[in-house]
Amino acid sequence: MKILMAMSGGVDSSVAAYLLKSQGNELVGAMMKLFGDDKGENPRGCCTLSDADDARAVANAIGVPFYVFNYRDVFDEKVLERFVSFYSKGITPNPCIDCNRFVKFEKFLHRASELECDFIATGHYARISKENGRFLLKTGADSAKDQSYVLYAMTQKQLAKTVFPLGELNKDEVREIAEAQGLVNAKKRDSQDICFAPKGDYAGFITRRTGSAPPQGNFTDKNGKILGRHRGVINYTIGQRKGLGISAPEPLFVTDIKENTVVLGADSELFSKNLTANDINFIPFEELGGKLRVHAKIRYAHAPQPATLWQTDADSVRLEFDEPQRAITPGQAVVFYEGEIVLGGGTIAAT
Repeated sequence: MKILMAMSGGVDSSVAAYLLKSQGNELVGAMMKLFGDDKGENPRGCCTLSDADDARAVANAIGVPFYVFNYRDVFDEKVLERFVSFYSKGITPNPCIDCNRFVKFEKFLHRASELECDFIATGHYARISKENGRFLLKTGADSAKDQSYVLYAMTQKQLAKTVFPLGELNKDEVREIAEAQGLVNAKKRDSQDICFAPKGDYAGFITRRTGSAPPQGNFTDKNGKILGRHRGVINYTIGQRKGLGISAPEPLFVTDIKENTVVLGADSELFSKNLTANDINFIPFEELGGKLRVHAKIRYAHAPQPATLWQTDADSVRLEFDEPQRAITPGQAVVFYEGEIVLGGGTIAAT
């Protein structure tokens, strides 16, 4: 098979490339340049010059050609603009999911077709199988590294053309393979930050991009009583406690963001059993026929929780958890599971 391998310069994609090449596949390595100049604005993110050097060194070591594809324009339009728009409305998006959806498994797959490759491959910890005529996305064998949450938007076409070589491995095994093969990045740390926001400074990024400071507004309680002034909604997200600058007898948390008002309350006010999600994608089927028992995650590090799911229209679902969940956040993804199978997911719109 001829495979276009997405190589980030990290150990995961490097080992994935080595495994595919050692299995006898014809491999083409490629880095997706998504953000930044040639110096790389965020050394803890991705796409830096040193990352490209590492990826190229691995490609040379295993004997495959290597290219850098410039996707900065589409990343700017589909990821950065969406991120700024959401955050400016007090909504907390997940740019990694948007990047997978619009760049890695759309534009990259298109490039693979142009290069007459049969498949694309990435270093994600997830698995793909085919059952009853449909491709299924499954959790990675290593539950600690499972990345299926950020892949829920994959379509049947994308799953049919994608390979995840690390799906059955754990991180320790991947590093052992890298060290055994003498790969230059065998001990390289994993990227920690979103590539365009050093140290998680989302507000700073948005301010620099828009060229203006966000409008200030009121902190209120749930009844509308003004508690103080905030520095702009881009500085806050649901569940936040630190950085509020409000003195109160009891700890206060961000419980809601309405237009330019940030609502504060007790931790107990953050819990809810229900949510609505839209922009949905199902994988094993096209639509729900009725209510379905699932386990659901409301953020990447959230343990899947039992819930009941039903579809309310062509692009929306309602979910009711068995037990109240803390800080269900509009803009984040909710992903539905049935055992190891990813049923799909959507963007949280409301509780």
